[in-house]
Parts: sequence; C-alpha cells; structure tokens
Amino acid sequence: MAAIVTTAERPGARTRVRAARRRPRVWRGLVLALAGAYFLLPLVASFVFTVHVPGQGVSFEAYTELLSADGFARSLLLSLGLAAATIALSLLLTVPALIAVRIGAPRLRPVVEAVCLLPLVVPPIALVTGITTVLRWGPEHLSRTPLYQTFIAIQNEDFPVVLVLAYTVLALPFVHRSLDAGLRAIDVPTLVEAARGCGASWPYVVGRVLLPNLRTSLTGAAFLTLALVLGEFTIASLLGFQPFAVWIVSISGAQARMSVAVSILSLLITWALLLLLSRAGSAPRTTAAGSSPTSRKETQS
Repeated sequence: MAAIVTTAERPGARTRVRAARRRPRVWRGLVLALAGAYFLLPLVASFVFTVHVPGQGVSFEAYTELLSADGFARSLLLSLGLAAATIALSLLLTVPALIAVRIGAPRLRPVVEAVCLLPLVVPPIALVTGITTVLRWGPEHLSRTPLYQTFIAIQNEDFPVVLVLAYTVLALPFVHRSLDAGLRAIDVPTLVEAARGCGASWPYVVGRVLLPNLRTSLTGAAFLTLALVLGEFTIASLLGFQPFAVWIVSISGAQARMSVAVSILSLLITWALLLLLSRAGSAPRTTAAGSSPTSRKETQS
C-alpha cells in the first residue's frame, strides 16, 4: 500500500502554517500601532508645547495656573450641567416614543426615524440662526403675555436652557440610532406581554423590564451626547454664552499654552467620564429576592 502523507507530515508544512498564522497578527499589530501613533502623537506634541518654554526649559505653569484661571471652573461646571440636562431630556423624549412605536405602531417607525435624523440635514449655523430669530421675535411680540418671562428665563447666563434645547435637537439622531439598535436586539412585544400578564404596571414594565435590557444602548446614547455637548462651539458662541469649549477659544489668543493645556485636560476629563459611564453601563444588575411584579403586588395588597 502506498503511504498516505498528511499535510502535517510534509516537509516544511508546519513552518508554512505557522508563518501564515503569524502574518495576520503582524498586520493587526501594525494597524494598531499606526492608529495609536495617529491619535497619540498630536497629544504628545501638544503636551510638549505646553511644558517646553524656549529659553527656560521645562515649566508646568500652564497646568498649575489652570485652577486659578478666570472662568475655568465656571465654564467647566456649566458644560457638565448642560451635558447632564441634555442627556436626561433626550432620553426622556426618545425612550418612551420609541417603545410606544415599537409596541403599538410599528408602521410609524420610518416616520419617527426620518424626524429624528432630520437634524443631520440642517447645519448648526442654520439652526442657531432660527433660534436667534425666535428669541428676538418672542420678546417683541409677546411682551404683554406670560410667555415673555419664559423667553427671558431660558436665556439665563447661569444656566441657559436654550442651549439644552438646541443640544437635544443635535443629539437626537445619535440617541435614536443607539436606542433603535437596542430595541431591535430584544423582543419588546413578548417582554411587555409577559410582564403585563404577570400583573406589572406600565411604569414597572418600562423601568424594570425594558430599561435593564437597554442599558448598553442607553450608555452609548449618553456617550455620544456627552461628547457632543462638551465639544460644541458654534451654537453657544453665536448665542453669546460661554461654556467650556467657548472659554478655551476665548483664551487661546492671549494664553496659547494654557489653552492647549486646557484642551488636553478636557480630553482627559471626557475620557474619564466616558469610562465611568461605561462601567455604569456594564455593571451587573443585582435584583433583590421577591422583586418580581407578582410578589410586589401581593406585598402591597
């Protein structure tokens, strides 16, 4: 009988297989190294610019003077407050609407999607022009009505609600995409029918059945909204407010090193907040014993 020679027994076959396996690893490492260099080299160059003073050597004055800089803490806290309010408002608007469409009117899903994606078509400069026109028209024509005080209140410099409304419109496409992907990954009608069959109320169904299954999508929507608010400049600048991004640009002319140092610090703050949101979104959810809808109903009765 002729001897059957397998691939593993051929001379040099194992060497070629190992080389073929190493090639994808080498290419992956090369791609990751190029991507890391693309993102890290500008940051390293910016950091060197902030600490190297020609003729003086290394100096960290640009970082030590940040906390005492005029407007730093105020603008940062304002941006964080605007981000928190925008995340809350955008989720309050989109989560109930998308759940209602998913359960009761699936034919309206293309209409809702088109409306939510509409802000991607409108440039921010056109949006802020419309907002400015409305803010000017309101006090002129509604000065004798209670709405006049509303127009004044939403433009309060301590916390401009008009920016929250504008940022919510800008974040609507990203929030919709994230939540829509999460709702498509779960069987919403079956979960709702099972929970309602066990005697759960609608608030309980949404808060304890659907939202835990949408935790990853909610976290992703919060990611995108936070990054958008912290980096938005056009609308806030044209409306005359000074959140963190506008404050960085305002000091860039007189204090270039400090403005670059603040930009690096803002990136670190954004990354830290995103990591916190990621940990909150991926944390295991513990449910206490006896917390099912039927047991709760029996306890209340």
